[in-house]
Amino acid sequence: MRKRLKLSIREKLKYTFDVATNARIRANILEAIPFWIAASITGTVAVVYTFLFDKTDQFLHRLLEWHKSGIFILAPLAFLISWLLVKIIEPNAGGSGIPQVMAAIEISSGKNSHKVSKLLSLRIASTKIISSMFMVLGGGAIGREGPTIQIAGSIFKSVSNRIPESWPKLSQRSFLLTGAAAGLAAAFNTPLGGIVFAIEELAKVHISLFRTALFTSVIIAGLTAQAMLGPYLFLGYPDVKSTGSLIFFGVFVVAIIAGIGGALMCSSILMLLNWKRKLSIAKSIAFILCVGLIVATVAYFFDIYILGSGKDLLNQTLFTKEKYLGIVTCFARVLGPVLSFSVGGAGGIFAPSLSAGASIGSLLSEILHFTGANANLLILSGMVGFLTGVTRTPFTSAILVLEMTDRHSVIFYLMLASGLDTRCVPGAYGRKRQSHPYPKAHHQSLIVLQQGFPIGKPCFFY
Repeated sequence: MRKRLKLSIREKLKYTFDVATNARIRANILEAIPFWIAASITGTVAVVYTFLFDKTDQFLHRLLEWHKSGIFILAPLAFLISWLLVKIIEPNAGGSGIPQVMAAIEISSGKNSHKVSKLLSLRIASTKIISSMFMVLGGGAIGREGPTIQIAGSIFKSVSNRIPESWPKLSQRSFLLTGAAAGLAAAFNTPLGGIVFAIEELAKVHISLFRTALFTSVIIAGLTAQAMLGPYLFLGYPDVKSTGSLIFFGVFVVAIIAGIGGALMCSSILMLLNWKRKLSIAKSIAFILCVGLIVATVAYFFDIYILGSGKDLLNQTLFTKEKYLGIVTCFARVLGPVLSFSVGGAGGIFAPSLSAGASIGSLLSEILHFTGANANLLILSGMVGFLTGVTRTPFTSAILVLEMTDRHSVIFYLMLASGLDTRCVPGAYGRKRQSHPYPKAHHQSLIVLQQGFPIGKPCFFY
């Protein structure tokens, strides 16, 4: 028995040695190691960024509980500092960061590949984190998911630059695509969402060329985040068990209206950003201070839900009996991102879009007299519909909401909501879509390429 066991162990060791000495497998392992290192760093940074983001948001709410009128000083001042950080230190740290990542991917294998460092670098990532913290402190309606994607892309690019010439490695484009997917997966704890996002939104090359690196990096980034935070869902487990037969009608109505709302919000942001780019420095400062005062006025006199990413609103509508929100809250949740992104500081659009969609779903569920699980499903449909209207990425939107709630039984409803928006709702650039699945971000990435990364004039919000 012992002899047979030794023989078995020896055969397994020999097989392992033979595999390790196989040139192709060894090269594949060596190619993957830098991705694994970058993914581990990305997961760690994403957790730290989440901690800082949440603590800053909590600090803001404690200040408002102590003296609510302080928002009239805090919002304008914090918005101005956030913009100045981007303007003075790293202009391409503004906005969400996804257009910058897309532009970097566009040029990563061409004659302008040396310009990637103007869009993705550790300095840009650091500026983005600090600038977004000030936006949160001022009550800006921003998220951390988009910035995490640019931060992850910067980390993967930095690791790629440090690989020795003798080391076998994949293309820079593969690193950037994988970094973006790993960043989204770590930010939302949605590995499938990260992979689908890379395929649907970013990849123009065949996924088979780097699928192993992509899948393993997404897994490692997610596991690193979970190792530090523990297993968690972004939203939890809303009740969607007993939906009625009329729910299809409700999903249809909510998806269309939410999608239109998302497209209109994008158009408004783009219009304001394009107008603001023509202003002088003095007028830009005056504009930002006015935006801060408008946000403070709405928060103080009308609805405090204009502030922040809106996660509290999502938890309230999905997990409490206070499911129904008024039209003022819906307006505030759409107005908040429009004003916040017009500032030009750093911040993402994913979370604000989800909360805006949830507010629309909540309002319509009350109007259509849906309650309980039916209301929850309309709220989730509103989230998917609004995010699709913003991003024009239906599969990513549906999968993200599915993963962050772990409600696989309603996947067909969510895909119906995203599909309706794709077909029936015109985007910020009209119904006709451009060659890229995300016309707004693609348009902005082309601006970057055509203008040669002009300092101080980026048009980024998503």
